[in-house]
Amino acid sequence: MMPYKGTYLRLLSALLRRPMIEEYGREVTDRALKGAKSVYREMLMKVEDIGADNPMAKNIYLCFVFLAIWKAGEGAITAESLRHVSRALMERPTVRMVMGRSDLNRPKDLLALEQRLHRMKDWADAHPEYRDKTWDFNFDETLHRDGVYYHFTRCPLEKFARENGFLEILPVGCAFDHLTVAANHGVLHRDHTLAEGGCMCDYWIVPDRIKDPK
Repeated sequence: MMPYKGTYLRLLSALLRRPMIEEYGREVTDRALKGAKSVYREMLMKVEDIGADNPMAKNIYLCFVFLAIWKAGEGAITAESLRHVSRALMERPTVRMVMGRSDLNRPKDLLALEQRLHRMKDWADAHPEYRDKTWDFNFDETLHRDGVYYHFTRCPLEKFARENGFLEILPVGCAFDHLTVAANHGVLHRDHTLAEGGCMCDYWIVPDRIKDPK
């Protein structure tokens, strides 16, 4: 069980309302956003605890909002339509301003990203009680010359989705990674995701001014 935090649900629900109304209409939107509250709370009660102060915990809180809305839509929300909604969300100026606070073309910003990712791994290494439950960061600085590369072979979101009937919608959350990287002037190159049956979730993040990354 993860501690309940309603901030993510309230904020995202407010930001998603307009693009959802445009995609589904007011009736479906109202039903999905209202019903998502109880679904969200139930999901947090079921999910395995990865540590309340885990810097990766926000991924669960954020992704669960989309999963809860999908379930509360009672069949009216498809994976493809939710992809459209997530893209529309990222196009909102306020969201882009918050989510895109760095420019990965600046060496200092790319270095800050790499250091932040390593701190997440360091947290897991320093908390053995959660190390086998949270994401496992695997870095390889020799694989690519440009950008930052790492991969996971364990994802709490994929485990939860597979065990609780959310696997068909989880790839929408995986695709959101591309949008957040793009908001920071980067490109995410990816060949595999656990949600779609791959052996890992790989991340090769490259500044978007590099047109032929290696």
